[in-house]
Amino acid sequence: MSYRKTLLPLALGAALLGTGCSDKNAAPETPQNTQSLINSASAKPEQFINQPLVTHRYTADPAAHVFNDRVYIYPSHDIDSGITSDGEGDKFDMKDYHVFSMAKNSLAQPNAEVTDHGAVLKLEDIPWASRQLWAPDAAEKNGQFFLYFPAKDKDGIFRLGVARSNSPSGPFAAEPTPMDGSFSIDPAVFKDDDGSHYLYFGGIWGGQLQRWASGSYEEEDKYPASNQPALSPKVARLSDDMLQFAEAPRDVQILDNTGNPLLGSDSNRRFFEGAWLHKYNGKYYFSYSTGDTHYIAYATGDNPYGPFTHQGIILMPVLGWTTHHSIVQVDGKWFLFYHDSQISGGKTYLRNMKVTELIHNDDGSIRTLDAYLD
Repeated sequence: MSYRKTLLPLALGAALLGTGCSDKNAAPETPQNTQSLINSASAKPEQFINQPLVTHRYTADPAAHVFNDRVYIYPSHDIDSGITSDGEGDKFDMKDYHVFSMAKNSLAQPNAEVTDHGAVLKLEDIPWASRQLWAPDAAEKNGQFFLYFPAKDKDGIFRLGVARSNSPSGPFAAEPTPMDGSFSIDPAVFKDDDGSHYLYFGGIWGGQLQRWASGSYEEEDKYPASNQPALSPKVARLSDDMLQFAEAPRDVQILDNTGNPLLGSDSNRRFFEGAWLHKYNGKYYFSYSTGDTHYIAYATGDNPYGPFTHQGIILMPVLGWTTHHSIVQVDGKWFLFYHDSQISGGKTYLRNMKVTELIHNDDGSIRTLDAYLD
């Protein structure tokens, strides 16, 4: 989860949907009802395809997994901290993580019971971190559970941390230092069929990925020219103990259908933040947020390192500015976890997580979802 230095008005963000691609590969136009809801931030509950999973606290960036025959969700915990400046995501000043869980057979049920396991990791318990506990993810190995998270260190640089627990519901104890060689935001863990774990990460603008273009951190933002390849998310295989990278992070290339890297100007398709990987029928699906154009897009490849070829849109724009998701298989069905800003009336930094079924078509493509009813 990241945020632009100067927040675009929602209407302007939606207006950008038509830019950056040739007509052949352009993203579909935003449906008129979606456009209206984005602009007005006045949607009524009956206008959404799904209702918030929890309403007693703000939640965002939900990372869902099946552990111990139950669905566990690891989201960000939005709070209204009183910060008024947008800055580099200053309003997103999260200070702890909560874990939620629900029965597998309740995912498709309205008003499903969701258990809040409470605060499982707090900012003050992370020795190296100074602020902004943004979007996390979790993994399991040999009965131990690992929570991966970004936070700014004492110098204001985003790093990735890891915390451990003997239970998927926590509490988690953070390692005293961040992961060696880690940077930026939005860690997402994928476990392949051979038991290897891969960590995907990165986010531009507030996520600082653009400050690592040279290989080391620089205070000045450096973005590629419009005719140059877009900034790439990163991937690294995790060490056996799950606490470090087992290799230097690599670029995750996202290509167009001619085999060329997506360009920096291709804002409908290029990576912004929120990476996720799932595997379906032997194919790897890399999905991500396009950020300022408000899509969840996806690309496919033949191995966890990529390259991945852009295929289309999973989720159209939601109420609010950011979009961040996860995809999980539960008892033979696939589900998309995402967030919007329904319960806060459209405040972009006070969000709520949702879930809906995700459909793979017979040809392997993913059916595009609209977050609003017709």
